[in-house]
Amino acid sequence: MRFDDVAGIDEAKAELQEIVEFLESPEKFQRLGGKIPKGVLLVGAPGTGKTLLARAVAGEAGVPFFSMSGSDFVEMFVGVGAARVRDLFAQAKDHAPCIIFVDELDALGKARGLNPMGGHDEREQTLNQLLVEMDGFDPNAGVIIMAATNRPEILDPALLRAGRFDRHVAIDRPDINGREAILRIHTRGIKLAGDVELRKIAAITPGFAGADLANVVNEAALLAARRNKEEVTLSELQEAVDRIIGGLERKNRAMNPKEKEIVAYHESGHALVAMSLKHTDPVNKITIIPRGIAALGYTQQLPTEDRYLMTREELVSRLQVLLGGRVAEEIVFGDISTGAQNDLQKATDIVRSMVVEYGMSERLGLLTYGRPTRTSYLEAPGGGYRDKDYSEHTAQEIDEEMSGILDEAHQRARFILKERREMLESMARVLLEREVLEGEELQEFSRRVRESWEGVDIGKKAAAASSS
Repeated sequence: MRFDDVAGIDEAKAELQEIVEFLESPEKFQRLGGKIPKGVLLVGAPGTGKTLLARAVAGEAGVPFFSMSGSDFVEMFVGVGAARVRDLFAQAKDHAPCIIFVDELDALGKARGLNPMGGHDEREQTLNQLLVEMDGFDPNAGVIIMAATNRPEILDPALLRAGRFDRHVAIDRPDINGREAILRIHTRGIKLAGDVELRKIAAITPGFAGADLANVVNEAALLAARRNKEEVTLSELQEAVDRIIGGLERKNRAMNPKEKEIVAYHESGHALVAMSLKHTDPVNKITIIPRGIAALGYTQQLPTEDRYLMTREELVSRLQVLLGGRVAEEIVFGDISTGAQNDLQKATDIVRSMVVEYGMSERLGLLTYGRPTRTSYLEAPGGGYRDKDYSEHTAQEIDEEMSGILDEAHQRARFILKERREMLESMARVLLEREVLEGEELQEFSRRVRESWEGVDIGKKAAAASSS
């Protein structure tokens, strides 16, 4: 494993190049009295390539690589984990220069005293031994300790102080260029057809980590083999992305005509609202083919660029798109179904973050409310805010503000779909006939919708319509 086998995380590779240079020629640093960091902590979301990068450092430097998981040290019997730590460091010193790599460090290095019911003696003794060993060896001995975690906030502060894991390398999810580079690595041994443009696959996989992209390529190869093809085509790669996002396609799931009609109008509502608003991603595909366990259809939007910030208006637009499916059911059938459950969950999470986390409520001001229970790298269920540190009166105001923002988004979505009822009917009819709407025909729908709203301020029109 070399650096050439790792893509999409160029900043992290550059940061670790110094470690490689030290292992290859330590005298270059020792000549000026410099000391290489004893410990390097790789921090990032699952699947971003932390373990892969550590192996690449060892391969690039050509040194032995001792790898263990944090849970390997912790046993039921007191003293076993500490003995394993001592043995590991003894082996490393005998084989210096080398790299010690501890995966999932949070299993071993959780902050002492976090458990209100008392500490786990074995885990704490093992952690204490690790701290002692990291202090005890010569930094010029050529032993580098690397570790990986996706929960850095729960690590013991003693692990993170200078002289231990004092260099932190953040490994983020790749941008579009990084995703394209990762796909090129994973398709080295795959026979690709001439129509395959990896840039297109990179564009429709925002938020995918390296492991997800490897899975896309593998799924596409399996699909092509199942169809007795000699090459992997663009359609297999696109279908693999759909499978990972939405689950396995279930064409045999029998939906009665009424359910199918509801799903067609529901997805058309999402798409039509998305096409009508300025601050939304373009619609790439609409389907009413069931996928996975619960998805009866979905509307895929394709970001034009990687985004790291969102404005309040963009978040409100996203709320309108999420509510568009339910609103379409209200307008067409005069009734609502259970199909909007996931949309409502997402909308509630967004609006709660707007009010309690982002300070986007004029009524509640610039304060944040509640202690976050999610980390930067792992999403917690339930919206991420659980510990309440505010009064019941404030809780009531938060609930009222959240309801107000959602009601406003609901009214705007309702105005859009009422004004463009004919287009809603037309899109739903095409979906009922073909089950999938994409390509040039979908772009033509989008163009007509945009032209019909040209020069119209939807927000003002919707507000005027609701007040009247």
